[in-house]
Amino acid sequence: MSNTEIGLIGLVALFVLLGLRMPVAMAMMVVGVFGTAALNGWPAALSTFSGEAFAVSTFFQLSVIPLFVLMGNLAGVSGMSRDLYDSAYAWVGHWRGGLASSTIVGCAGFAALSGSSIASAVTMGRVALPEMRRYRYDDSLATGSIAAGGTLGILIPPSAGFVIYAILTEESIGRLFIAGVFPGLLLAGLFVVAISLMTARNPELGPAGPRMPLAVRLRALRRASAIVGIVVLTIGGIYGGVFTPVEAAGVGAFLALVVALTRRSLDAEKIKTVLLQTMRTTATSFMILIGAHIFIPFMALSEIPRDLANALIGLDLGNTGLLALILVSYIALGTFLEGLALLVLTLPIVFPLIVAAGFDPIWFGVLMVIVLEMGLISPPVGVNVFVVRGIAPDVPMGRIFRGIVPFWLAMGVALVILVAWPDIALFLPNSMLD
Repeated sequence: MSNTEIGLIGLVALFVLLGLRMPVAMAMMVVGVFGTAALNGWPAALSTFSGEAFAVSTFFQLSVIPLFVLMGNLAGVSGMSRDLYDSAYAWVGHWRGGLASSTIVGCAGFAALSGSSIASAVTMGRVALPEMRRYRYDDSLATGSIAAGGTLGILIPPSAGFVIYAILTEESIGRLFIAGVFPGLLLAGLFVVAISLMTARNPELGPAGPRMPLAVRLRALRRASAIVGIVVLTIGGIYGGVFTPVEAAGVGAFLALVVALTRRSLDAEKIKTVLLQTMRTTATSFMILIGAHIFIPFMALSEIPRDLANALIGLDLGNTGLLALILVSYIALGTFLEGLALLVLTLPIVFPLIVAAGFDPIWFGVLMVIVLEMGLISPPVGVNVFVVRGIAPDVPMGRIFRGIVPFWLAMGVALVILVAWPDIALFLPNSMLD
């Protein structure tokens, strides 16, 4: 049996295990170990298993994950997420669809602390959904804006998706973080435009709220200054070369703790919740990376990536055609594969093609994350949709999916813009001080 045939059997086994609901990290470990054993023997398989598990667990750069997750969790319990939403509501709540736009702004701001799409959707959804229902917003717009806004958590830095992409491709975490700033703002702006177009066509979807006096707006803005200050300091510190990403995460977590203590919003139960949530998210991320680093050597030994690369090059699509094929394939795969699983399973095959075609790997990382965002709200998997369903159990799934369609199309527009003008993503990282 050839190496390629063994590799194909491994891929089939992987999808079978995923279909049986085995966690993606464990599925990759099982297939990686048995596949490497079949190709190179058990000593090599066990050496890869132990060596990669230890290497990933002790990789210093990965400490950015628990620190940024801790920062986001502290921001949630300290009320900073509520402050951000209240500030956005005070300034744009009187627009048609203003509450939904406030949700997008709030999700974008909270994403800059948490780095998690699920955390952004859950935190801002619990704050925003009751308000939108109070003003009789249509359920599809209300839930759709929460699900879509939450996806900004893996684009606006810090981003767990960027961290995993950086580790798998050996790119700079700091440069990827900075590259996500302008695309994140672009996408948030496109979401707000989508809301404006929907409510202009049908004002009953999102009635305008009351206009707040200037004094109330300024007070709300001042209340949100804590979260804005932390974001500016951490991300600005990375851009200016003052902090490494790990140092910025440590500073951000410390400042979030100071704010939480100053506001007296921490008690024993909340501290326990914050620590457990941080450990759970960190453990999941590390397990996925360990599984990926065990599975990737098996794929390399099977020669499937090389064979697929040669086949695609043989199609003679040109660089633009190759990029379009890759992005369309990712969009299709994202409808049934969870985002991080899709990233770690396919990147070893796709990334060499991108490098060979001469595309900037930082820019492609931004495109990848946007495609993963599309998967977060695409049926039937749509993780963020299920998260929002948990917040609004009385809203039918079909109604939520209808609500995300305009936002999904906005993501497609963002992809086209970034492909046409790569400098939107590359300007900041190319000008940053290392």
